[in-house]
Amino acid sequence: MNLKNQVAMITGGRRGIGFTIAQVLGQNGARVAINDVASQEEIGETVEELNRQGIEARGYVADVTKKDEIKSAVEDIINSWGQIDILVNNAGITRDALLVRMKDEDWRAVLEVGVQGTYYCTKEVLRYMMKKRYGRIVNISSVVGVMGNAGQTNYATAKAAILGFTKSLAREVAPLGITVNAVAPGFINTEMTKKLPEQVRENWLQQVPVHRWGEPEEVARAVVFLASPDSGYITGQTIHVNGGLVMI
Repeated sequence: MNLKNQVAMITGGRRGIGFTIAQVLGQNGARVAINDVASQEEIGETVEELNRQGIEARGYVADVTKKDEIKSAVEDIINSWGQIDILVNNAGITRDALLVRMKDEDWRAVLEVGVQGTYYCTKEVLRYMMKKRYGRIVNISSVVGVMGNAGQTNYATAKAAILGFTKSLAREVAPLGITVNAVAPGFINTEMTKKLPEQVRENWLQQVPVHRWGEPEEVARAVVFLASPDSGYITGQTIHVNGGLVMI
């Protein structure tokens, strides 16, 4: 995909799937701006790593649940690069527990990052896309938002909400040359999932028809396609990257 002269903003882009999305977007020519709630030093290290790979990048310490922090980051990107063509709403957290044992603050925290954060980031970036009459918004959902998972009612609720958000916003902005789609990863090899007990990993693997874990690059390539000019006739859709775990 040729994303030369395009600017992408990736939330939760310091590590894991978010970092890989930033990498692959950059490898396809985009300038990338990442934000996360890590320290300035950690964000700086991530930007340096992208720079070493020949990717033009900027980094921001910004909490997606803080409207003012997102507004400031978006304004700086616009002032520096003049545009935001691609928004990837990737930021998300987990606070797992059975519902009867779940703390109210853990319920709220997961929905605030996953849903409220997506709302704040999209609303702030959208006005610039509307002026340009072009944009690509890609929201990262999850297989859990489609099939549910015991012990993750908060996370499943947040990720299911993303799908409804995607479809509704897609209808609102389609006449303006802006597409809104989602990618729903399944079981993906990340630092977090690699730390799971081997028996848990094997039990999960037995549910996947292709009988392997997905790689972050496979999720990123789906995002890059939806972020490219080639996907202009696709909007309100979800690409499921799950090895056949859920077939829709």
